[in-house]
Amino acid sequence: MKIIYQGKTKTGKAIIVRCPQLGDEKEMCKYINDLSKEKTFVRFQGEEVLFKDEINYLNSQLKKIEAKKAITLLIFAGDKLIAIADVNMQDKTEKHLGALAISVAKDFRGEGIGKLLIELLLKEAEKELADLKIVTLDVYQANIIAQNLYKEVGFIKYGLLPNGVARNNTFEDRILMYKNIG
Repeated sequence: MKIIYQGKTKTGKAIIVRCPQLGDEKEMCKYINDLSKEKTFVRFQGEEVLFKDEINYLNSQLKKIEAKKAITLLIFAGDKLIAIADVNMQDKTEKHLGALAISVAKDFRGEGIGKLLIELLLKEAEKELADLKIVTLDVYQANIIAQNLYKEVGFIKYGLLPNGVARNNTFEDRILMYKNIG
């Protein structure tokens, strides 16, 4: 098991940041389904991920990590998965781009986990992903807290896609951001 960081949240909860491994499927499936039920600022909006699909996803992601095409970090508080982030490399004419995604469990938001996770993820990505030059992300316009976090760690807004995401039976704008690496 590759541990990246051990420490505490702002409120003193012990956490471990590590790379994913076989056996994480159950906790990952529970985590994404809890987020989906919440219908927060993530792609899943109430859908349920099946355990077999999570197994396939994890196996696929582990292959990308081994091939130096992705970095994924998980944060655990005890045995509970509380945050996930990854950078997945694009290909062909965009092989220098990595797409960042991050989520934090509801009970752990506001404890500095998002910032810590992004900083650790970008450090690992720069070290492990040789072709990486630019990290991109997109964020719901209504998610002001995330936008401020991304700006704080050096991301710059470069575009807006009107009505780019559907959530709660309405359309919301999607903000596009990037950060140069290296």
